[in-house]
Amino acid sequence: MKNFALALHLWTGLVFGTVLVVLGLTGSALSWMHELDVLFNPDLLHVAPPPGMRTGDPFRFDPALIESVGDALVRDSRYGKPSTLEMPARAGDVFVASYRLPPGRGRAPWVQSVTRQVMMDPSTLRVTGERNWGQFGMSRPLLMPTLFHIHRYMVAGETGKVTIAVTGVALVLTVLTGMILWWPRLIGSAIWNAVTVRHGGSWPRFSFRLHRAGGFFAAPVLLVSALSGIYFNMPDWVTAVVGVISPVTPNPKLMNQSSGSGEGASVAGAVIAAQAKFPDGRISRVSFPVKTGQPFEIRVRQPGELRQGPGATRISVDSGNAIVLRVIDPERARGGDKFLSWLFPLHTGEAFGLGGRIFISLFGFMPLAFFMTGLVIWVKLRRKKIFGK
Repeated sequence: MKNFALALHLWTGLVFGTVLVVLGLTGSALSWMHELDVLFNPDLLHVAPPPGMRTGDPFRFDPALIESVGDALVRDSRYGKPSTLEMPARAGDVFVASYRLPPGRGRAPWVQSVTRQVMMDPSTLRVTGERNWGQFGMSRPLLMPTLFHIHRYMVAGETGKVTIAVTGVALVLTVLTGMILWWPRLIGSAIWNAVTVRHGGSWPRFSFRLHRAGGFFAAPVLLVSALSGIYFNMPDWVTAVVGVISPVTPNPKLMNQSSGSGEGASVAGAVIAAQAKFPDGRISRVSFPVKTGQPFEIRVRQPGELRQGPGATRISVDSGNAIVLRVIDPERARGGDKFLSWLFPLHTGEAFGLGGRIFISLFGFMPLAFFMTGLVIWVKLRRKKIFGK
């Protein structure tokens, strides 16, 4: 059993180790994605706060402002109606309108899709600039989006999603086989030896002990990271397993229930309907109907939600009559739905506030440490096998 576990542990580590190192290091940077993005691009993502407010104050706005932003974009021949509109969270932030660029004819599955982002000052409705989210580049505007797409897709579109999900499965196998190999005899001295690190007189022996003890303490976080990474890219793989243990509510795409096919409701009306459901929540994002008969999708962050930023509360609003069609509320979710709603804030560390984000940003260096110590162990085993020493 241990020989099979050792072989599987070694080969999954060697084959997927480089990818895991890249994911860990990019994840460290992405723990501070918004802060770094604003730091690198103040002219694009930061504006003067509205009169009477200071930079950083919570930004509460009237739904009419969202209507005004949408109308200004529609009237401008350079832009038109966006697919989504992200709201400023604090004074000094900007509106971010996103436009899905049409895919090229016959686009290969490994080609990364690109979204055009247009930033707008909420006080003056002046466009501060734009960039292509998903376009690879190391310039200041493209740096953080590029790191995100490396971490999420390896900048390889649908093929990258599958690659990351398979890497997540490999990480689960690596952790489980590592625990089998770690498991000591159930006596005090053996357990103590398995969870402590000493130099031991040689670098290979030190690497082995560091790899072994570090793997024990890192295993829970690695498993959560692996499972959440699989879920973000191939959710059906995870929901099928979770659904066996606890029910998961299906969330099929909705269509309007109002008569006719027109979009009679304004975006302000849709936001008012969503806000009425969660009067203390912050409207963070509006997704506009892409096709006739589709509803608005409103994202809200409720006070106390584990997920920071835009939150995880979603309200579908009929674009014909502004009637709420569906509410996905992570605060009232149960069973499998609750577990799945925890995955993102656990993955980013934000479930534990600032301390959690700092921990995850430092933990991102662990795959590099495991890969390097694992290589030392592998070289030692190979040398022993070949030369007998």
